[in-house]
Amino acid sequence: MTEAIIQTMGVTKTFKGSTLPVVNGVSVSVDQGEVFGLLGPNGAGKTTTISILCGLFPPTSGNVLIDNKKLSEDLTDIKKIIGVVPQDIALYPTLTARENLNFFGNMHGVSGKVLKDKIELWLNNFGLSEAANKRVSTYSGGMKRRVNLIAGILHDPKILFLDEPTVGVDVQSRNVIIEHLKELNKKGMTIIYTSHHMEEAENFCTKVAIIDHGKIIAEGSPKQLISHYEGCENLESVFLHLTKRSLRD
Repeated sequence: MTEAIIQTMGVTKTFKGSTLPVVNGVSVSVDQGEVFGLLGPNGAGKTTTISILCGLFPPTSGNVLIDNKKLSEDLTDIKKIIGVVPQDIALYPTLTARENLNFFGNMHGVSGKVLKDKIELWLNNFGLSEAANKRVSTYSGGMKRRVNLIAGILHDPKILFLDEPTVGVDVQSRNVIIEHLKELNKKGMTIIYTSHHMEEAENFCTKVAIIDHGKIIAEGSPKQLISHYEGCENLESVFLHLTKRSLRD
């Protein structure tokens, strides 16, 4: 039986000055080795939930267990086993890709020849070797996304959090990113992923939870959800059926 590597129990987050919770009683379980998609419209609570799980800020109420450790008590140990790839590009634009990756690798405790070899491997894998000594500010959106991802995996995290890792990139970059993430997952890495690309999520995720207005409204494998809702042919139609078609900003 696969063991849960992440468990949230009634997690709620209400920001100061607001009366409505952004995250409202979220309870999910993510098994070791899963690709878990957290899907929802704009403002549904996806990024806030991911931020709580990464320890960026505490929940207002509820508990989180990561790798059998309490987030509220063992954050320092938990941070050693997680990688985070945020939605916003978290790179220094005036540094080169190689300089950025050296910095982030050292920050995660990787150094020397081990770090150098990892950087060269991933730059090559992501087609960035020739541009590695150019400033990130000169990069295309797809190139920045690829460097952003490498920065989050240099220390071989046990759990990888991805917040919209392919937003705004070309089809080729998206394909390369997803294929390498699949390889990392095959080697045992657990992946928590948010996206607005429903087709991508359907093909990539082993399990998804759909969140809206801060609450989980559906959970299961993509196939389970598609078969459960009559008339739905794919994950996008399930998503629209559950979250309705009104615009979200």
